[in-house]
Amino acid sequence: QVQVVESGGGLVQPGGSLRLSCAASGSLFFFNIAVMGWYRQAPGKQREFVAAIANLDSTNYADSVKGRFTASKDNAKNTVYLQMNSLKPEDTAVYYCNTKWQGGDYWGQGTQVTVSS
Repeated sequence: QVQVVESGGGLVQPGGSLRLSCAASGSLFFFNIAVMGWYRQAPGKQREFVAAIANLDSTNYADSVKGRFTASKDNAKNTVYLQMNSLKPEDTAVYYCNTKWQGGDYWGQGTQVTVSS
């Protein structure tokens, strides 16, 4: 079992920045080798992939956020971050953290990000 908890959402103006955090923990869960993903779901839309970070800090991003969002990991804190810059109204969504571990698919409760003037 893995517990995943996001934080850091809020209201920001277009062009602004936010940093989301995701803490993951569990028995026999080795954060340093886990692939951690960020997803988002806007009202009336399906959940979509945003970014992922694996061991050795290899990253992958959705085309819509490339160059604006950066994922990073702090293995000492079992925490993954999503730095979001140059935010746009279309980035408004609930953001979820995810990891797949030993056959399980674990999601956090989500954190709301609203980009509006």
